[in-house]
Amino acid sequence: MTEKLTKEQRSWNMSRVRSVDTNPEKIVRSWLHLNGWRFRLHDKTLPGSPDIVMKKYGTVIFIHGCFWHSHQGCRRATIPKTNREFWEKKLKGNLERDKKAREQLSQMGWKVIVIWECEVKNGKFKDIIIKSLKPNFVE
Repeated sequence: MTEKLTKEQRSWNMSRVRSVDTNPEKIVRSWLHLNGWRFRLHDKTLPGSPDIVMKKYGTVIFIHGCFWHSHQGCRRATIPKTNREFWEKKLKGNLERDKKAREQLSQMGWKVIVIWECEVKNGKFKDIIIKSLKPNFVE
């Protein structure tokens, strides 16, 4: 299969990909807010600038795009066929950076939740968050 986009078109498309306030992020934030959970956004003082910081619960949430963060087993996490070497290096770097941020946050005492884009689209993120925060709701 030949590439359908020119180099300039692909570059333009990729430049439009947002790093904050993505649709999956907005969906999760809206659901959290509707269910009474309060949070802060993108705390740059924490490693990795988590998308959501729930200080009261000692929890941070990262909402990862399946492509950009190489979600194992997800059909959205494919490496482009053009400029493959660049993309492999780029995505590997993302994985290493994510792992380092998670480790640093854990060492600081934060509970880290990772929500994937596909989990937001199929609604599974709700169960993941509830299950992760449940120990904080001991009566």
